[in-house]
Formats: sequence, C-alpha cells, structure tokens
Amino acid sequence: MLARVYTCAVIGLDGVVVEVEVDYTSGFPGMTIVGLPDAAIQESRERVQAAVRNAGVPFPRKRLVVNLAPASVRKEGPAYDLPIALGVLIYTGMLPSEAAEGTMVVGELSLDGTVRHARGVLPMAATARQAGFKRIVVPEVDAAEAALIPDLEVIPVSSLAMLYNHLAGRNLVPAYTRLDVEDAPLFPPTDFSEVKGQEHVKRALEVAAAGGHNVLMMGPPGAGKTLLARALPGILPKMSIDEALDVTRIYSVADQLPPETPLLRNRPFRSPHHTISHAGLVGGGNWPHPGEISLAHHGVLFLDELPEFGMRVLEVLRQPLEDKVVTISRAQGSLTFPANFQLVGAMNPCPCGYFGDPVRPCTCSSMVVTKYQKRISGPLLDRIDIHMEVPRVEYEKLSDARMGEPSAIIRARVEIARQRQRERFSNKESSNPVTCNADMRPADVRKFCLLDETGQALMQTAMNQLQLSARAYHRVLKLARTIADLAGSETIATTHLAEALQYRPRLGWGRE
Repeated sequence: MLARVYTCAVIGLDGVVVEVEVDYTSGFPGMTIVGLPDAAIQESRERVQAAVRNAGVPFPRKRLVVNLAPASVRKEGPAYDLPIALGVLIYTGMLPSEAAEGTMVVGELSLDGTVRHARGVLPMAATARQAGFKRIVVPEVDAAEAALIPDLEVIPVSSLAMLYNHLAGRNLVPAYTRLDVEDAPLFPPTDFSEVKGQEHVKRALEVAAAGGHNVLMMGPPGAGKTLLARALPGILPKMSIDEALDVTRIYSVADQLPPETPLLRNRPFRSPHHTISHAGLVGGGNWPHPGEISLAHHGVLFLDELPEFGMRVLEVLRQPLEDKVVTISRAQGSLTFPANFQLVGAMNPCPCGYFGDPVRPCTCSSMVVTKYQKRISGPLLDRIDIHMEVPRVEYEKLSDARMGEPSAIIRARVEIARQRQRERFSNKESSNPVTCNADMRPADVRKFCLLDETGQALMQTAMNQLQLSARAYHRVLKLARTIADLAGSETIATTHLAEALQYRPRLGWGRE
C-alpha cells in the first residue's frame, strides 16, 4: 500500500511542500531514496530503520522505495527522517492511511527514536499554513518557534514512539500553547552613559540611528570606536512584529536561533572578523545560505579594522547597500536574501594607528599611509553617509565620575524622529516602500528635501569645494532631512544642512 506523508524543503528563506511517498519494489530488503536527496538524507536509511525498531515496531523485510516529490527540487538536511519513518509505519499498516492527513511532519531522528532539532522550522510552519495544512508535527525543542505562525496547530514530539502513539489514538499529545516570554538580546548593547567623552561622535550615531544612515569612524587605537559601535543597537527603534519575524526567519534558516529564544525582538548586531570569506559575508555555498549581511538584516553590521578586509569582500557590499537585498546566482537558479542593514565601519588612519595623533608620533611613511587608506575604494566611501574622526579621550573626561546621557533617552528622540518619517512616507505609493530617510529614492529627495535660497547657495559651494558626486549630493540631503526631523522641523534649515556637510569626508581625507 502506497503511503504519503508531507514535509517541507527550505529553498533560500522560503519553503516548498515536499510529498514523501513510500512503496516497495523487488530486490533485497533495504531502502532506496530518490528525488534529489543530499548525503544527509541518504544516510537517513540507517537512522530510520534503527529508530523504527527502537520504537517497538518491526521494520518490513522488503525493498522500500522512498520518493521525495517534486523531484526537481533539491533537498538537504536530516529533517526528512521523521516523515520517512511515519511513511514506513503507514505503509506497514501500523497506522491508517489517513493518520497524517492535513499534517506536515518535520524532524531528525536519533538511532533510539528521539526526535532532534530541525533547521528552518519557522519558514516551514509558514509554508504549512499557506498551503492549507491544519497542523504541523515538529521536534519538541522547536515547538515555540513553529507556534509563532497563527492559525496552525503545533504538535510537539520528543520521540517517534510518542508520535506513533498519538496518531494511533492511545496517548494524545496536546497542541503546543504559545507563551509570551520576553527574551534577552543575543547581543547586549553597551549603554551610551558608559562612553566617556566623544560627544560629537555620539551625536553622529544618534543622527545615524534616526535616519538609518551608514557610518565610518576613523581614529587611533583605544579611542572607543568599537565601544561606540556596540552602543548603536541600544538607541535604534524597537523592531515591529513583522521585522522581528523577518529576522527570526533568517536566523532559523541559518540555524543560529537559540532554542530558548523563539522570536528575536532585539535588533541584531553582527561583527565578523576581517578574515571572513566572500561567501561568509554575503552568503553562498553549494546550498546557498544567508551570510553576515543577511544576519544583520534590520540591525547593524560592524566591520572593525575595515582596511584589513579583502578588497573583493568589501566591494561586494556596494550592491546590497543600495538595493537592500543580495542575489546569489548558481547554475540551478538564483536566490535572493534580504540585507537591509546599517553599516558601521571602524579603521585606524594608518597601519601603526597614530597618523595625525597629537600625542604619539606616527611611524608610517606617507606612501604607506596613502596605500593603507586606498584599500577602501571611493565608490564604497561614497555610499557611507557619515564620516567621523574619533580622537583620543583626554584624562579629565576618562576620570570624570559623572555618567553620560543614557541610551534610553537618546532612543526616545530617535523614536520620535522615526515616527515623523513613517508618517511622511505612509501615503507614498511605491513598489519600494520607504521606512526611513536613508531609503529615499531620488524622487523622494526632490519632494521631501527642499532647500531655501541660502541652503541652495551653501550646497552649491559644498559641491564645488568637496567635489561631491550625484550620489553624495543626495546623501547629504537625506542626512539633512534626518537632522531636521530630530530637531522637529518640517523644513531643512541652513544649520541642518551645514551639520550634514560636516559629516562628509574632506579632500585628502585622513592625509596631511
């Protein structure tokens, strides 16, 4: 008797319903799996046989054929173990054919029949609901993650025997009830009150948080660049439920979601080492998975020691910074991952770190300094809105016992500015919805970033003196719009534009 059980494959960040068919053919006893399975699925033959026997059910002494349809979709991972085992139980007549009707089944099996964690349960549960399934069977440790999808009954199981008894009607497993538990952030941010001095850099980061702008900090070692970058997520607006689900889905597919944290409510902060590969940063592999820029979606991507990153690695950031997505092409097709992140870079002005420092002399030649700074290309620098010099902190400020302004107060001002932007763009009809000033298109800049005569004269002078490109011109206007929003102004004043221009790099940036 042909048995059918439904499960799910994850392609990129989306799920595809997979039909598991179990039947027999002539030959020696064993199991053959077809339908473009990877090595992990091929190895499930041994896991399923041992798990079925340890569940107290005799494994049929026949040549079984397992087909994973559609055959054109590549399947990977061990999450097909449980649906295959369930198909075997239905084939042998231990369970009725309608036992798995309207149910999607996901889970990896141990040899003793224990059901283990599966990667990508959240997009699988979303696919189950979209496809009209009434319930989904998942590992017990993943039940909270699957329960984030409404209108879907989640059956948590810890073993194959537990699922067998449930479907046989002996020991019914109650559906999982979602509990709203406030989770701790994966990356606890530094509070701004702990940062001594650097008031002008704190102001720049507040502007960056209010408008979603990219930042580059340059200064000597120990000036506080890393500390300031780690404080930025603490003043960013809290994520909406849709943003939280987007981020959680990415971490679920990347298998980086902690079991005790089913929903990520805090903005991610990613800080990869400069030895990271091209595929590790943007994503890729034979089975394309999200990279660091996608794991930083709706959060912060911090690149410390920016010139130490490979030039090819840095150049691939240019397209995601503009389009907010990254497309990975393979012979089998293309996958698109979201990459709407804020880039925060930090660098020393030279290899020794003390070029231009008023206290410690630099030991690098001018040629070495120029070569070091040219590791970052002009097109990439042009995509960064705020360029800040971070000088060394004086002793008086470091020894001052007074605390600075806490992150909670700064975040309140940022939230008000973001609310102004949401109201401004709420009536905008576009296929690319704008959520903050940094995302504005040229048409939006023309509409919302108008300058008076004094502002136009200042901008013309700046264009000539700073040799701004067309992209830099628009970025200055976006930055000025954010500064005006922080000030509660409906129009861009000359003071707002002047502050925005101060954040642009000068000619001979970082050189003397």
